[in-house]
Amino acid sequence: MSGLRMQQPDGDATLKDWQHVHNVIIPAHLLSLEEVRERAQRHHLEVAYSGDELVGCSTVRPPADDTMTVTVIARVLEAHRGQGFGEELYARGLGRARELGAEVIETVILSSNEDGLRFALKHGFVETERYLLPGDSIPWIDLRLSRS
Repeated sequence: MSGLRMQQPDGDATLKDWQHVHNVIIPAHLLSLEEVRERAQRHHLEVAYSGDELVGCSTVRPPADDTMTVTVIARVLEAHRGQGFGEELYARGLGRARELGAEVIETVILSSNEDGLRFALKHGFVETERYLLPGDSIPWIDLRLSRS
């Protein structure tokens, strides 16, 4: 293991850390601190640190409606990629999804995040849809885990 320390955001400092990672990796969809607070109420968010250094964050969106589909998103800042942090974030998110009773596991990636797309494909996700949100110019990619 890499010594990654995971923490659920529990105040403005850790919420801002989660926001920072999200906004750096998803510059097409910047979130305000208030939007992050609202997400923390609906989703399971975690922030990842190596020692005291911020390296990434994750989101697990629980099943919506009557589906048993859970979305797992792991993000690692570029300077910290290739060190196993993404593997740990993803494994934790996958474990959380299974705790929630997931029958289907999905993820979503901004198409400009080539590292994230490579990571997802390497881990058995297959593309299910590409789309533009209103006002966006960079497509989003929905992917579904094809093997567990």
